[in-house]
Amino acid sequence: MKLTLDLGERSYDIIVERGCSARAGEYLDLDRRVLIVTDDGVPEQYADRVAAVCREPVKVTVPQGEGSKSIRRFEELLGEMLAHGFTRRDCVVAVGGGVVGDLSGFAASAYMRGVDFYNIPTTSLSQIDSSVGGKTAVNLGGIKNVVGAFYQPRRVLVDPDVLATLPERQMAAGLAEAVKMAAALDGELFSMFETCDISSSLEELIARSVAIKKRVVEADEREGGLRRVLNFGHTIGHGIEAEEELHGLCHGECVALGMLPMCSETVRARLLGVYSRLGLRAEYDYDVDRVIAAALHDKKSDGGGVTVVIVERIGEFRFEHLSPDMLRARLTDYIRENRI
Repeated sequence: MKLTLDLGERSYDIIVERGCSARAGEYLDLDRRVLIVTDDGVPEQYADRVAAVCREPVKVTVPQGEGSKSIRRFEELLGEMLAHGFTRRDCVVAVGGGVVGDLSGFAASAYMRGVDFYNIPTTSLSQIDSSVGGKTAVNLGGIKNVVGAFYQPRRVLVDPDVLATLPERQMAAGLAEAVKMAAALDGELFSMFETCDISSSLEELIARSVAIKKRVVEADEREGGLRRVLNFGHTIGHGIEAEEELHGLCHGECVALGMLPMCSETVRARLLGVYSRLGLRAEYDYDVDRVIAAALHDKKSDGGGVTVVIVERIGEFRFEHLSPDMLRARLTDYIRENRI
């Protein structure tokens, strides 16, 4: 399946097709210098088969994990391009998850004021969400994605076959982002998560999630309005993720936890049913004050509070601005009612 994200002169195709990453030479313009960025948690063959069809590949492997989304790694990629004589006619290819995509996309946006960028996401999270839409960034001072740019790729190759090497927990955590989009925007897709065989329907689930993301980005590329709906679960989720002792939780797991206080009881019951099917945890004994502090320190906060996404019915949403006290009260009430 080919989906075209329509942004005028910045439009690009998203290929969702089994085996497409193994045919990167057919889909991407690699007859030039190519910086291939991956991490040491991604099977080497994925980046190596891209390198094999490049005229002049330069492969960089960064350490796996959120720590690589840093100014230091960003500078390292720029230095590699400079050392190998990259020009504006050359390009960057990300082969990995969201960290690799965010980091390498930001480097591509900055080198010589922008070189071509291609994304080959290798995790369910990056295939469903982060590889599409042009948000690139690194972290700074403990704040996620606070330094970055909106920079659209030239093409995205979404290959469900590469997920065969992904651990089950990472698969489920990534699918949490698809559940997020379905809960807020697509009741039919949410029903699929409740009833279908996840494994055999994986390609369709991914394609339908990417189609939602595409529509949202086309309507609001720079997150000035509708695109904020994709933050459902992220306000509390980022707060949980920022708790130092909770680094054992994946991003998607934190988002799943973050959705639960931001919905009605009816929606929560359906979410919990899907979480059970996916193997996502439904509770965690977190420190309310620390989570609120981290949430309000997030880049989405305006200083006097934060705008959150509330889902009262599956497939529908509303934005609501909450002061720090209102956010604390909502989370405290949720915890009390559910005895977390």
